[in-house]
Amino acid sequence: MDASIWTNIIGYIAMTLLVISFIPKQIKTVRIVNLIACMFFVGYGILLGWAWPIIISNVAVCCVQIYHLFFAKQKPNVEVTGK
Repeated sequence: MDASIWTNIIGYIAMTLLVISFIPKQIKTVRIVNLIACMFFVGYGILLGWAWPIIISNVAVCCVQIYHLFFAKQKPNVEVTGK
């Protein structure tokens, strides 16, 4: 398979996961799926020939998600209510 096909596949996976990350109600699930999506976006930025705006912004979001998942104090059963 051509490298550009793999680049597109990684981009579509990242985009799909990003959209899916906003569906769950539990914030921990949102953060985990969003973290994975951002990792795919970092890979996508690299495959695009080091697209720094994509890489830098998604590394920053990864750091935020990692902080909240592993270092911030967790509140039990927090759900996103949309209010």
